Amino acid sequence: MSRGQGNITTNELAHAKTLIDHINTIFDSKVVGQTELRVSLISTLLAGGHILLESVPGLAKTTAAETLAQAVNGSFHRIQCTPDLMPNDIVGTQIYNYGTGSFTTQLGPVHANVVLLDEINRSSAKTQSAMLEAMQERQTTIGGTEYRLPDPFMVLATQNPIEEEGTYVLPEAQMDRFLMKQILTYPSSTDEVEILGRVATGAQDAPITASRVSIKDVKYLQCLVDRVYVDDSIKQYIVDLINTTRGLGSVEVPGLTEQVRVGASPRGSIALMRVAQALAVQSGRAFVVPDDIKLVRHRVLRHRIVRTFDALANNVAPEEIIDAVFNAVPAP
Repeated sequence: MSRGQGNITTNELAHAKTLIDHINTIFDSKVVGQTELRVSLISTLLAGGHILLESVPGLAKTTAAETLAQAVNGSFHRIQCTPDLMPNDIVGTQIYNYGTGSFTTQLGPVHANVVLLDEINRSSAKTQSAMLEAMQERQTTIGGTEYRLPDPFMVLATQNPIEEEGTYVLPEAQMDRFLMKQILTYPSSTDEVEILGRVATGAQDAPITASRVSIKDVKYLQCLVDRVYVDDSIKQYIVDLINTTRGLGSVEVPGLTEQVRVGASPRGSIALMRVAQALAVQSGRAFVVPDDIKLVRHRVLRHRIVRTFDALANNVAPEEIIDAVFNAVPAP
């Protein structure tokens, strides 16, 4: 069945809903609130991509990553980035055995189904490049031998926006490789009271008892996402939106050229379509609707639009620019 053109049965959608409900239940048992984060993580996993998380410390990024891995019975590794972290610390290395006179290969922590790259902007450019290469090629090379990464493979990279000392900002070209960029906000007062209650009763650290899904189930969901129907009118809508961010669309957005230096790349078009397909499956649909595209516009495009100096000086948020583009381009 060709990608994006297959017919999905009602039974397949029902089975997908059951699997996704299991993941949601486990996630909600460990992470209070953060519904948008949950949807973003599951969408990224189903679309076969990677996600960049940005927030101040203490907003459950590590807990969310570990819980997602547990929910799908996948392996999980956390890599704490520091300025002295070397590429071999991530991908692996060869160790010489003096007793046998031979080398043995030790795979690095990137070899896991879910990898948390904590504070990626604290690692050097060389280390960032090694990790991003593994994300793109889904393999590592150690001593001239290629080692495939597990399938599925998903990276959650985090960065702290308030600390600048000792950090290396991710270049736009490297940020573009992340399917989505999710910005986390503080929990509501009600949610924070719930957090304190769970910590006080020990529920936060209690073992997971809900039904989990398997890696095989995740692959099933990914194949289902591949088969979600995307009409030509939706594809044209996506292209019109992306072209408008470049200043090349048929609709003119006042002041856009003064605010945007570089618009979204073709990866932005692909990401909008893939995430929309993942959302459709989570919504129990076998096809994409324009509202799917609109719902994820900020998460998919905020890190793909390079603002001009004037826009930065005037604190024009990328979300404002994205909203202006979506308001200008008519939906099918």
